[in-house]
This record gives sequence, C-alpha cells and structure tokens, in this order.
Amino acid sequence: MTLRIDCVTVDCSDPARLARFWSQALGWMIDFEDDAEVAVTPSSSHEGHATDLLFLRVPGAKQVKNRLHLDLRPDDQDAEVARLEGLGARRVDIGQGDSQTWVVMADPEGNEFCVLRVLDDTLSKYEGDVGEPA
Repeated sequence: MTLRIDCVTVDCSDPARLARFWSQALGWMIDFEDDAEVAVTPSSSHEGHATDLLFLRVPGAKQVKNRLHLDLRPDDQDAEVARLEGLGARRVDIGQGDSQTWVVMADPEGNEFCVLRVLDDTLSKYEGDVGEPA
C-alpha cells in the first residue's frame, strides 16, 4: 500500500488572510488561491513531496480547542515566538501551565499551534513536547 498525507486542511472564515499568515510564518509560497480555498506549499528548496496546508472557507467561527494542531521546531524559540506575534499570532492558555518547554500560540483565527523548545542532541525529540488534555 502506498499512502501519504497530501495536505492538512484548515477550516476558516478568511482563507486568504490565514494562508498569508502561515505562508509568512513558514516561509512557504501560496500555490493556489480562489475565493473558497488557498493552498500553501513548501518552497522549491524542499526536496521530494511535502505536505501542503489547504485553507477552506467555512461558515461560522472556531468554537473550541483544536483536535489537531501543528508543532513547530525553531532554532531560537524566543525569536520565533516574537516573530510570529509580529505576524498576528498570540500566546494562549489551554491549561498547559508555566513549566512546559513549548509555547502555545493561536493564529489570527484562533487555531492553536505550539512553538517547541530548541532540539539538541541530548534531548528526546518528543520528551516534554506532548500536551496534556485540557
């Protein structure tokens, strides 16, 4: 069996606005856009196939915590959090507490995502990166 994730789809009120945020946040390009959907894809510097982000217009606003979110791994957590805030993200409290190694943020439509700690050779990739149910 050959199966891969082609895109992660995000329901939203304003696909163009949210796609521009994520395009700038990730350094990706807008590959397709119409009134109902916008696709954001990795730049051509990524080799092979990468999963796209697809933003679809839906009625109504986000109501509760996401069941799926992105974890972003930076080279400098503080600098990336500040940069993302400058793009329109904000820090949010979903019950994670103050002792966590990641920063929970929300994009301009309130979709949560995490900015993880810097990974080094002495730490497990997942140690301390999994949230507890809110």
